[in-house]
Amino acid sequence: MSSVLKPNEQDDGLEAAVDQAIAVCGGDPRATVRALIVANNLLESEIAELKKAVSHAYTRGRFRTYTG
Repeated sequence: MSSVLKPNEQDDGLEAAVDQAIAVCGGDPRATVRALIVANNLLESEIAELKKAVSHAYTRGRFRTYTG
């Protein structure tokens, strides 16, 4: 099953989310793209911080691997 949506497939709210994002940015598509890029960069930064925290916890022995 392909994860790419075809034009007439149900989108599970994707189109509504797109419309909402554009509306929040006053109908300006460039402002919408800019806001989404900023949000994506923020999320990527958070992921990097979480990866560092998990790595440190494992090296300090706070977590044990599952042995079954």
